[in-house]
Amino acid sequence: MRGLVVTRARDEPLLLAAAFGAILLATTTLVALAMFASSVVEAGVERALATASLTSTSTTVTSPVRSADFTAVDELIRATNASLYGRAATYLSATSGSFVVPGQEDRKHPDLLVFATNDQLAEHARLIAGRWPSPGPMVEAAVSRPVAEALDLVPGQVFTTENRLDHTGVKVRVTGVFQLDDPSSERWRSEAMLVRGVSYGSYTTHGPLMVTRQAFQRHFTGLVTPTWTTVPDLRGLPPAALGPLAERVAALKQRLAAQGCQRCGVASRLPETLTQLRTAALVARSTMLIPVLQLLLLSAYALMFTARLLAGHRRMEVALLRARGAGTVRLSLLTAGEALLVALPCAVVAPFLGPPLIALVAGLPWIHATGVSLEPVPGPRAFLLSGAVALACAVLLVLPTLAGARRTYVEVQTSRGERGLLQRAGADVVLLVVAALALWQLQRYGAPVTSTAAGELGIDPLIVTGPALALLTGGLLGLRLVPRISRIAERVTSKRPGLAPALGAWQVSRRPARYAGPALLITMAVAIGVVSLATTATWRASQVDQASHAVGADLRLTGSPDGQELGPLGRGASFAGLPGVTALSPAHRGGLEMSGLYTAVLALDADRLEQVMKLRPDLGDRGLAQLGAALRAGRPEPRLLPMPGGRLVFSVRVRGRDSVRLRATLVDGQGVWHDVRLGPLQEGENRLELDAGLLAGRSGRLSGPVGLRGLTFDVPLGQDDGRLTLAVSGLPGQWSRLFRSATPLPEASIRPMGDGFELSVASGGVPRASHPLVVRLGTDEHEPPIPVVLGAGLAGTLKLTTGQSRDLALDGWPAKITVAGVLRAVPSADQEQPVVLMDLATLQEQQHRLGHPVRPTGEWWLSATGDQALQRVRRTPEWDTSALSLGETIVRLRDDPLAGGLQGALILGFAGALVFAVLGFLVNAAVAARERAADFGILRAMGVSFRQVSGLLAVEQAFVVGLSLVVGTLLAAGVSAYVVPRMVLTGQAAQVTPAVVLELPWGAVLAMLAGIALVLFAVLAALARRLRRTGLGRTLRIGEER
Repeated sequence: MRGLVVTRARDEPLLLAAAFGAILLATTTLVALAMFASSVVEAGVERALATASLTSTSTTVTSPVRSADFTAVDELIRATNASLYGRAATYLSATSGSFVVPGQEDRKHPDLLVFATNDQLAEHARLIAGRWPSPGPMVEAAVSRPVAEALDLVPGQVFTTENRLDHTGVKVRVTGVFQLDDPSSERWRSEAMLVRGVSYGSYTTHGPLMVTRQAFQRHFTGLVTPTWTTVPDLRGLPPAALGPLAERVAALKQRLAAQGCQRCGVASRLPETLTQLRTAALVARSTMLIPVLQLLLLSAYALMFTARLLAGHRRMEVALLRARGAGTVRLSLLTAGEALLVALPCAVVAPFLGPPLIALVAGLPWIHATGVSLEPVPGPRAFLLSGAVALACAVLLVLPTLAGARRTYVEVQTSRGERGLLQRAGADVVLLVVAALALWQLQRYGAPVTSTAAGELGIDPLIVTGPALALLTGGLLGLRLVPRISRIAERVTSKRPGLAPALGAWQVSRRPARYAGPALLITMAVAIGVVSLATTATWRASQVDQASHAVGADLRLTGSPDGQELGPLGRGASFAGLPGVTALSPAHRGGLEMSGLYTAVLALDADRLEQVMKLRPDLGDRGLAQLGAALRAGRPEPRLLPMPGGRLVFSVRVRGRDSVRLRATLVDGQGVWHDVRLGPLQEGENRLELDAGLLAGRSGRLSGPVGLRGLTFDVPLGQDDGRLTLAVSGLPGQWSRLFRSATPLPEASIRPMGDGFELSVASGGVPRASHPLVVRLGTDEHEPPIPVVLGAGLAGTLKLTTGQSRDLALDGWPAKITVAGVLRAVPSADQEQPVVLMDLATLQEQQHRLGHPVRPTGEWWLSATGDQALQRVRRTPEWDTSALSLGETIVRLRDDPLAGGLQGALILGFAGALVFAVLGFLVNAAVAARERAADFGILRAMGVSFRQVSGLLAVEQAFVVGLSLVVGTLLAAGVSAYVVPRMVLTGQAAQVTPAVVLELPWGAVLAMLAGIALVLFAVLAALARRLRRTGLGRTLRIGEER
């Protein structure tokens, strides 16, 4: 039998070569896809752990300890963390109680200082002067630059300080002055005093003065609560270990308690991070199964198509073998041996071809940009998968022979040209129902991962097969168009001159089933290609949308507005002078109570909203220009008293009360509002001076012109009768007063007085309290409605739409708002929280009217070109400003291997599908040409030119190609619109914000279609040249139909 198998294989080299190519392609691409998915997931997990923030991977343990048990607790916590993580670094930080600043021991309310130790300090700070402290008999301390400047400390200085509670003294030598490398690093998030050098509260506390651990334990551990921060080394952690490690970290508190540390507190986001990453890895695997299943279906159909051609070509041979006594078993063994002859080499070779194929995919720009090296080595799983795929392919090659083994030659000939069993049974309609159910499940759950009956996450096989089934179902339904369109084409061409078109259309309409196979292969290949392009384009566009939503502008700067280096009125000019900055706006982010509902509020300069904010046009019912104009329309025009040179001197004479507090509200040229506290004013003459230059900071510059908006007096009221008179001079202009309180004043009046005004308030007869009395330039005009832009969720809660107005309570005070617009996603805002977008000046005017402190400007939104501004900010750590860049955020999202993996898998799957389609088209065209060689010979003998014969063949195949390209494109567009937006998830496997919008890159699609058509017609041209080389006499002597 072995010889017969080899002889049969030699007799059909073309079809067996096609079968070998199909099996090799199927095994290689499926093994490569499996290896690629595994490598990408492992690389993605490793990258995510390597780039995860310190707060999301570290674990902190705190415990109150005394000097006697400090060492024991320290050793216990370090040992427990080492056994839990294996490779980990544990850092100790602790802060002492309060000590009195030297020289202020006799004061009733002295300034204080504290000492601390921190194992990480020397690694993440640099010395400006002196050296780091070392253990010794005397306490040695290093101080930060703010502390050194505030307390006038220099290296080598020795001082004695006493404990504020027990008055024990400690002698300290200052050894050095340091500066943190990155004060805005999350490493120091819980060390605010270390960053700023001072803390304000009931007492002003300076420090901490950093000492060695030995000195701290010897002198400062009466009763402290140290913090042990453990940073594990998670490099090389496989995805399978994520879940178990998360469970062990979650149980750390119980583990420490069991070992004797019942007072240990544990805080860690690592379990949440690992669980989230495990889910992301599972979702990534599930989405990369989609191209695997698409290719699996396509390869199965291609093999069945090749096997059917091979079985049809051997129908005479099988009939002769049956006539000579060969039974079904023997025929099946012959076919199985032949199938294994071509399948087994593929099973051996495919695992070695997978890595080079992955290397080609890894060279794609969006994969290469991640910096992840994909170098998989074929292992037992790869060979097992290759063997399973090759065996399945061999079975598919045997099936047509088994189906026709019991049929006679006449029965086989009679059944030629009939519709396939699947189509006759209406299987395409059944598949349509299953595909619709799968897509409905995908819409319901949003991802191929769902909860199992046991509560664990798992891959839903129905959902993950949905896209592949949809493409296959669409292709099968498209086959129903072949006979109908071919009959239409036949009627059209039969009425026109020209032999080739008429004969070609007639041939297709006569035997449409012959062309169904290659048509389906090309249709699915085109559909897979279009879906791949749509997914890639949509993913990349969504990454830009996600970054734009997260950042909100080209560059968003965040920092305390009251910094020492850059003051509240010195930040605008400094940021405006950054290289590449074309526009900027101050911003306030905070909260606002709106009729009992707490909402987030984001306020920017409405005049510059269009210039700085990034907003996708479909996310709002108005564009940014219209939103800015609508917000600006409700802004009162503030009248400011100019401050020449940023300075203003005036006086206030107080009669009737002591200790009147005063706030002066200043506005600079960038639209920043700031309150300056003056006083308390004592009875009699009070000379006051405003110097805006002091609010610029050490290196900041004023943004002129600076003006005074108004004054707010905190009027002390009480039960006793009395009158408070405030005479202000040195402030020329028309002033009006606004009084807002739950208890109105019995009497209050204001009258002009020279270059100022006089306030007279009857302060008795009301409950004892302090109430704001606002005096500002201009008349007390009617309050206009406040324009606001609402988030879609808040608009739905309040049942408001654009243009509507309503009376509400804002921060407890009645106000009328007008809806200037509704946004489905407000940039930089949390989607889960109600949010309001306002004009910054309008918000500040409202605050000032109510006598409330103006809102701090903690953010700046910049429109900038390039990254020079970003780099400049990062090279100036003393500004104490953190920067969030749109460009960096886009790069970070695109460099995520888990996000880019699906795109690579889709491209790999499309390449395999295209090769399958070309192979099927080539085999079908070659077999059709060989079977009809006699027909072509007769036509040529009748005087039909070879050019016309080639045209006949071209018309037939062009029909297949054209119909397949059109149907495949339309099918892919429909499937993409439904599937692709649900396949695009964040790196943490969550739904993205803003919602995904399908991107169909029609330019790339048309280029792909043109390329496919060019390749297929090149195959057809090569086949035509081969037919031309066949002599006419040889063709006419064939004498039989193959």
